Amino acid sequence: MIGKKSEYNEKISERLKELDREISKLEKAADKAVEAVKAEYCQQITDLFLRKAKVHEQIDKLHKASGNAWEDMKAGTELSWEVFRDSVERMRKNNSNNIPG
Repeated sequence: MIGKKSEYNEKISERLKELDREISKLEKAADKAVEAVKAEYCQQITDLFLRKAKVHEQIDKLHKASGNAWEDMKAGTELSWEVFRDSVERMRKNNSNNIPG
């Protein structure tokens, strides 16, 4: 687990960028999907953006926190991150036949 605040902030930002790239791939797949599947893809992607917003909200709170509060909030941020990451991975795996490399 990363201990220093600045290192953690940098690491979580990089991880968010990585999942942003995955979401972009999913959006491209949704654009190519037939209409019946497209609506489902779009809903799933909307859900991903909502989860991403929760992670950003946690990160904003984390940036404003200091000392012991920062350490306490880091665990909540990690949990939000893991839920978001798992959601992206689950969608990617469930739709792997339709997602470009």
